[in-house]
Amino acid sequence: MSTPVIVRHGERELSGVARAGEAWGRAASRIATTVAGEPFAVDLSGAEKVFAVDPDQRLTLRPMTRGDLPDVSRWRSADHVARWWADDGDPDLDSVTAAYGPHLDGRTPTRMWVVEMNGRSIGFVQDYRIRDYPEFALLAGEPDAIGLDYAIGEPAWIGRGIGVRMLWEWFGRTRKRFPEASCFFAAPDHRNTASLRALAKAGFTEGVWFDEPGNDGSTATVVGCSLDVGRVVG
Repeated sequence: MSTPVIVRHGERELSGVARAGEAWGRAASRIATTVAGEPFAVDLSGAEKVFAVDPDQRLTLRPMTRGDLPDVSRWRSADHVARWWADDGDPDLDSVTAAYGPHLDGRTPTRMWVVEMNGRSIGFVQDYRIRDYPEFALLAGEPDAIGLDYAIGEPAWIGRGIGVRMLWEWFGRTRKRFPEASCFFAAPDHRNTASLRALAKAGFTEGVWFDEPGNDGSTATVVGCSLDVGRVVG
C-alpha cells in the first residue's frame, strides 16, 4: 500500500508516494532530488504526508555546553516553558547548572543539545535511553526506546512550525547515534496541547496515559507518544 507524500519548495509542490515498505522520510528525499536541500517534516498526522525544503532557514542541533546555560535559564524562566519544566527545579542559573551540569559533563545517560536557526540559539533538546532510567521505563513501557524532551525557548519562534522541524532534525542525528533503535518516545503533559500537536505532526502516535511522579512528590498525567523509526524516518 502506497502513502501520498508532498514536498513543498517555495510555491512549488512535488508529489509522489512512499512505496510499500518505504519510509516516509526516504520517499520525501527521493521525490525532492531535483531541488537543493534535504526535506523536513511539516505535517505527518494526516493521510497525506507533507514535507518541505527551505534553504533560507538552516536549523541544526549541536551539543550543549556550560556556556549555553544562561540561555537555558532564561528559556526555562519564560512563561511558555516554565509551566512544563517545573519538575526540573527552579530556573535560576545556579539551579539549572546543578541540574544539567552532570549531563553536560557526561556523568549521566542524558545528553543535551542546543537548537540553532541560522546560527542563533533558539531552544534545546535532551535525550536518553529509557532503559537507563528504570523508574521511568516501568511507566513508559518502551524500555528500548530513545526518549526525548524539548523546548523552543525564544518566544519569537513559537507557532511557526519549528517544533516539528527540530524534532525531525533530532531524528536524523539520533538515527545515526542509535542505529538499532526502532522507537522514539516522548511523554508530554496531557494539557500541553502544543507539544502533542507537534509530536503528531512529526509522526508520533499517542498511546497510554500514565501518572509520572515529580521530584516534589506531585504527579503529572502524561501521554506516552511513540514514533516508529523504520516507518517514518527509515
